[in-house]
Amino acid sequence: MTAIWWAEPTAGEIVWCHFPDNINPRPKPRPALILAVFDDDAPQFHVQVAYGTSQRTKTLYSGKFSILRALNPAAYQAAGLSYDTKFNLKQAIDLPYTAEWFSVPPGAPHGQIPRLGTLHPSLVPAVQAAYRRAK
Repeated sequence: MTAIWWAEPTAGEIVWCHFPDNINPRPKPRPALILAVFDDDAPQFHVQVAYGTSQRTKTLYSGKFSILRALNPAAYQAAGLSYDTKFNLKQAIDLPYTAEWFSVPPGAPHGQIPRLGTLHPSLVPAVQAAYRRAK
């Protein structure tokens, strides 16, 4: 079976990802933050994504940051999220940017691509701090 590859994404996009459990895609997609895009095999791209969850979003440990509707409405709106979401940069993995691992989110806010939204510039310092603590 031939993999279906999505067009080139951009670091900082929040996408709908079937984040893996060991080596298999999970059936429930979730938000993931694209940290890096690898174009060595363009037009087939690989991405490094950080895991997103709506669980315990106010409990932050090393390597994590949250996008909270009440705290930063502009960032929440730009991200295209449905719930407050915490991203864990310690749970980052490289994946092929294919339909096996990524899918179109409900409502397809940006057309038939996996994109939910983008990281708001006001969150860059929080992401950089989480990244430093994740290493």
